[in-house]
Amino acid sequence: MRVLVTGASGGIASGVVPALINAGHQVVGLVRSDEGEAKVKAYGAEVRRGNLDDLDSLRAGAEDADGVVHLAFNHADFATAGATERAAIEAFGQVLARTGKPFLFASGVALYKPGQVLTEDDASPFTGPESPRGGAEQLALSYAERGIRAVSLRFPPTVHYTGDHGFIAFLAQKAKEQGVSAYVGDGAHRWAAVHLGDAAKAVALALEKSAPGAAVHVVAEPGVATREIAEAIGRLLGVPTESVTPEQAQARLGFIGRVFATDIQASSVLTRQRLGWEPTGPTLLDDIAGGAYPA
Repeated sequence: MRVLVTGASGGIASGVVPALINAGHQVVGLVRSDEGEAKVKAYGAEVRRGNLDDLDSLRAGAEDADGVVHLAFNHADFATAGATERAAIEAFGQVLARTGKPFLFASGVALYKPGQVLTEDDASPFTGPESPRGGAEQLALSYAERGIRAVSLRFPPTVHYTGDHGFIAFLAQKAKEQGVSAYVGDGAHRWAAVHLGDAAKAVALALEKSAPGAAVHVVAEPGVATREIAEAIGRLLGVPTESVTPEQAQARLGFIGRVFATDIQASSVLTRQRLGWEPTGPTLLDDIAGGAYPA
């Protein structure tokens, strides 16, 4: 299958693109820079230049492909990111309608059901262009009724691997700067997680097997206690661990404070059954202990 992958030079794509190639697919990576082009070519993929604001490049890429894996997101400008994402989803929908082609797109499990275990059968509560991520999941999954094999890839807040620059790397950097690794409250609330290698295998399987309108939970660990995450970072960096109040969290941890104070758990039981996926990679705590986040 000839597959267009957006965000092809990003962190998650660094696992997904090679996994798709190893599964026998021909990958075309959408990139916006010379650096990104060199990285994607090194994976063995073709390159198409473009970005999320260039809707013509998205449409042209989809027309030239047998399927789309949409991993890109505008993290640089959250004020407009939802509108950008919704416009991209609409552009892909225009081209893929009535083709039966797969359209996999990155979503997440965060903030859907705080304090409860999210399952694949739980619908996103976010609808409409003014909602988080522009209500993109609800919009895209509705395309199943338009003859598109639309599939939501719900990633956990942490996709971990050596070189990850996400939330855990940010927490490690804060711990190094402040000389203490902080968690919020009693630290009993949990974060779902998955290793990049396992995530990439799940995406490859979802491309081949997932039914239209399905949500795929790319989750290996349903929930890791945030206190354990902070303690693992503390041991790695040789600094003590400390509880902060929810009111202190933003000042101490920056933008991530509110999210780190939230219980984000998700099950992947149905995904494992439907795809035959079984995660085998290291756990989040294993990766932290192994030096994946040296700050």
